[in-house]
Amino acid sequence: MTLLLAAGAPTRLVHLAPIDIVIVVFYFVLVLAIGWYLKGRANTGEDFFMAGREMTAWVAGLSFLSANLGALELMGWAGSAYQYGILATHWYWIGAIPAMLFLALVMMPFYYISKTHSVPGYLRLRFGEPSRALSAISFAFMTVLMSGVNMFAMAKVMQIVLGWDINFSIWVSSLTVAIYVSLGGLRSAIFNEELQFFLIWAGALLIPILGLYEAGGWANLKVQIAQRTSEQYVHMWSGLGSFTGNPMGVHWTGMVFGLGVVAAMGYWTTDFLVVQRILAAKDIRSAEMAPIIGAGFKMLVPFIVVLPGLIGLAVLPETLVPESIATATGAHSYNDVLPLMLARYCGPGLLGLGVTALIAGFMSGMAGNVSAFTTVWTYDIYRPFVNSRGSDQHYVSMGRWTTIIGVLISVGTAYLVMEFASIMDYVQALFSFFIAPLFGTVVLGMLWKRATRAGGFWGLLCGTLSSIGMWTWVKLNPSALRYVALSPHAKGLAQDMYQALWSFLVCVIVTVVVSLATKPMHDDELTGLVYGLTEVPAVGNVPLYQKPLFWAAIVTVVFFALNIIFW
Repeated sequence: MTLLLAAGAPTRLVHLAPIDIVIVVFYFVLVLAIGWYLKGRANTGEDFFMAGREMTAWVAGLSFLSANLGALELMGWAGSAYQYGILATHWYWIGAIPAMLFLALVMMPFYYISKTHSVPGYLRLRFGEPSRALSAISFAFMTVLMSGVNMFAMAKVMQIVLGWDINFSIWVSSLTVAIYVSLGGLRSAIFNEELQFFLIWAGALLIPILGLYEAGGWANLKVQIAQRTSEQYVHMWSGLGSFTGNPMGVHWTGMVFGLGVVAAMGYWTTDFLVVQRILAAKDIRSAEMAPIIGAGFKMLVPFIVVLPGLIGLAVLPETLVPESIATATGAHSYNDVLPLMLARYCGPGLLGLGVTALIAGFMSGMAGNVSAFTTVWTYDIYRPFVNSRGSDQHYVSMGRWTTIIGVLISVGTAYLVMEFASIMDYVQALFSFFIAPLFGTVVLGMLWKRATRAGGFWGLLCGTLSSIGMWTWVKLNPSALRYVALSPHAKGLAQDMYQALWSFLVCVIVTVVVSLATKPMHDDELTGLVYGLTEVPAVGNVPLYQKPLFWAAIVTVVFFALNIIFW
């Protein structure tokens, strides 16, 4: 699915009342004040890049989730829900919950006890500098590109909803993020993400509540959607027995293995944008509980993201169209569904709250990308390859300057998106390019001590190149879709899932073959990095209700219940 909005200047949908303007301005002042207040607590590298590693489980968990609630979530999946129906919910349930629990119970102890500043930092310890360099460079590229997408999407929403000049929106949001992240580092980003988490929920809840009231409840909403489209749009699993039985053109194998096993596991366990928040936890129990807390709230996110798109299917008088048609005709595209619903339901005061929720979501996603980029650049590119003898204060200064530079690069990316519509297809494939093979490398490194340095590097490189190759093959020869996604009926999201699965398998196979052909590492080199050679720290003698495993079991039961209810 493409997130790019029509390049033309759309008609202004609403006008802000004075109370709405006060709410929006107050939000900008508040986030800057938080950054200024925390400036004095970001003077060392540990403070600036890792928030002093003193976050509680709840703070780290909500920040972990909030960093993911950016433009791709709020706008992208609302548009996907309009386009594909309730199938979009899979990205929040099977595409998140198992992976978040796996991170908490299996991978988090290794990240935490190694005291690494980043996922590439773990790869250096396990596979050496070449693997660290490859993953760091690819991740840095991905984060600034994604940051620009968040920025551009926010600017377009402000243009569509309020009639704001797009250049004004881009620069105001980018400079605000640059100031508060450069002042307070990760701690400032995390505390603003806590604020943004509650603002997003407070503002975004307006649409599903009012929309369900207008539609007459969930049962009537399903009937109206089926009448305007088909029953396929309101069932999560029953239509996945064939490629043609659902709007996405995907089989359950792609949903379970491509999304659930590879793409989701790769994102939630190796994407440093979200993992960085957990590494800031104060102890091992907090580090394990944070993803579990995030998983509990993640199961509720479809109510504020997917449901508005479904309500739009039922109540909007106009029919939204694909982006290419919208650009040519001036009609509204799938991606306009959230601002259209906001304009439909929100009056003075409520409109300011809703607009602030959107701004908070976009700035949260952008700040998450920028803070992760700053840490990876400073610790995994600049320090090992440019200046390895700098003082701690020097690296903090580098981090602050890198924040500004990262934001400026993101601004350039936002304007690049404006000029080249096809770049958004590339953005949708980014996770299958970099995250899926990275997960293969990291999970083999943690679970298989026979994996060698050469195996880790060549597996990661071949997995990444194979995914880029498949994407290029389909672009040059659309008929190749039947081989990559196993069906000529597959849509873009289905292609991404299978692309991720194949690149993961290529990474694993190459890693295993090369590792078996090269000299293994000594056990003493792997202590603290591989299961079986590491004493995994326990959470301590705490009551059952405080154990991460207990809460993971509860989340698992709720997860299965939800999938059965909406089968």
